[in-house]
Amino acid sequence: MKTKLKLILRVLLLGVLTLAALLVAWAAYLSLRYSPEYMSRELFHDLGNAYDYRFFPERKLTASSQPFHFKEALQDVVVQQAFESGVASGKLETFLEGTGTQAFLVIRDDTLLYERYFMGYQRDSIVTSLSVAKSFDTTLIGMAVQDGSIKSVDEPITDYIPELAARDERFRAITVRHLLLMASGLRFDAERFGSLGDDSLTYAFDDLRHLALTETEIVEPPGSRFVYNHYNPLLLGLILERTTGKPVTEYLQEKLWTPLGMEYGGSWSLDSEKSGFEKMETGINARAIDFAKFGRLFLKQGEWNGQQLVSSEWVAQATRDSGLLKDAPFYYGYMWWGKNCGGRADFFADGDYGQLIYVSPAKNLIIVRNGERYGLSNEIVGWSDALCKLANAMP
Repeated sequence: MKTKLKLILRVLLLGVLTLAALLVAWAAYLSLRYSPEYMSRELFHDLGNAYDYRFFPERKLTASSQPFHFKEALQDVVVQQAFESGVASGKLETFLEGTGTQAFLVIRDDTLLYERYFMGYQRDSIVTSLSVAKSFDTTLIGMAVQDGSIKSVDEPITDYIPELAARDERFRAITVRHLLLMASGLRFDAERFGSLGDDSLTYAFDDLRHLALTETEIVEPPGSRFVYNHYNPLLLGLILERTTGKPVTEYLQEKLWTPLGMEYGGSWSLDSEKSGFEKMETGINARAIDFAKFGRLFLKQGEWNGQQLVSSEWVAQATRDSGLLKDAPFYYGYMWWGKNCGGRADFFADGDYGQLIYVSPAKNLIIVRNGERYGLSNEIVGWSDALCKLANAMP
């Protein structure tokens, strides 16, 4: 009996040692193929959350010398009644606190009707964009087109990134518009190496320029299908750098942060100090009240206090249904989401864990929500539905 037990224990020990050896070999392979820094981030840091701005290096944004302020006429009772009649019974504050919300703002007719913070947050607390950054990305592309830095969104991306064509001639068929629409035909496999696939690489890798130039692979004709793909914003970042001749954060400062009268500074997280490339898929860190001003720009069709910062045609195209996202309760434009909300075409910038800048043009309404978790089922559907219902119920 003892001999049999020893045999079992030896087999188990051998299995554990073999598995450990395989894991070490796998980690060593990925460290050599990509970088030790990337593997260190994946193995020893809990990345992919609303507090990652504390981990990544950053490039600073400075507050505007002429800050814009919404008028303030808080109407908590009005918003509370709309919540109860349109979304759920009970107190709105209890709902927000229970869903991991950090900041929640409701703005109508340029007037701040509701402003509440939770979890120790207040107006000057930093929140992060996560994928809301993608809507900033595409707006900067529109401004670069407007400036003439980019000739047209229908130009091949290889006009700006010729290295891709040297790798594969088929890259010449991908246009800037294909990147904007998430229809580039590039591979995006979140589980290529188990849990370490394209999703992990495009988020945690320490040289995202190199990744975009060497790891992208064409798997289908561009324009044929919507695939939410983080390589697309990385390539847009490369195009912005090369056409404007400046870091993307600097271009954001010049084209949006200062003109929109951002009340506070902010930052854009970088892949690493050495590379210094903006995390184009995520990572704009600011205050909720300033994110609301980006929503106002789109509510006003690109006009800001008498100045047309981005063309109304671009705003319309960016927030229009591309027709590529099939059988979904929402649609996609130029990295803006949209939905039919009671017969209205509302649209929103959306990031993981329910970061939203929600715009309802027919209601002249902006709603900003930031949080550390979704707190609702169905992820993006949950919050977009809740805010649609709240907008519908607003008088």
